[in-house]
Amino acid sequence: MRISFHSIDSLASTERQDPVSLEPKSVHLWGIELDGSSDCLARCAQWLDDVERGRAARLVREGDRQQYVLAHGGLRAVLSRYLGVSPDVVALDRSAAGKPFVTAKSEDRSAITFNMSHAHGRALIAVSNAQEVGVDLEFVRSDIEAEKLSRRYFADTEHAAIMRLPQEQRAPRFFRYWVAKEAALKAQGIGLQGLAECKMILGTDEADAEVGVRLGSRVQNKVRVRFLSCENGWEAAVAAQELDRVKQWV
Repeated sequence: MRISFHSIDSLASTERQDPVSLEPKSVHLWGIELDGSSDCLARCAQWLDDVERGRAARLVREGDRQQYVLAHGGLRAVLSRYLGVSPDVVALDRSAAGKPFVTAKSEDRSAITFNMSHAHGRALIAVSNAQEVGVDLEFVRSDIEAEKLSRRYFADTEHAAIMRLPQEQRAPRFFRYWVAKEAALKAQGIGLQGLAECKMILGTDEADAEVGVRLGSRVQNKVRVRFLSCENGWEAAVAAQELDRVKQWV
């Protein structure tokens, strides 16, 4: 599946947005360019809760603060389409591991779940129903210490697979593994503290659109990961128990 990214201005506009329905255990993906106008930025800032405003205020660089506000405001704009409410009344809380979730206050008839990743001016949001979901989006940086980091955080077989590649291919493969692992861990609500226990089970050619993930003893349910095709220089993946019905929503 190829992901395209669209400007946040139309998503977070003041015009009435059509509601979106979600079948059980389907996954909708939203790709967003965080290039909002000053008006869009102001609207998104008004939608944030006190926790989000505090986190934004602690970011040193102005550009980082704006990206954070646009990403989290965009998330509320997306969720409002499923919940049938305006973005400013979408109520979120956070688990002990820090994963946000829709509270009972703003839930409608459905058990909406979601996850978001944002990096280098883009955000990717996954929304599902009756199952937890995780997503990760990364910009492939050539300056990453792929050998050092994969040796420290990845399984021996994964590190060996990276080291067998030519130097110029190691960073892309590192990020390909990374997005799959992080998406799987986020779907389980574990976070990166479980990285050492996360091992990918790839197809024979390591190019399958879907991979399995074996996790540690804290994980009770099977998780599957699907790689998402982005333009060159990006890697992305989505994870959930059921991935038979995945589509991008625009």
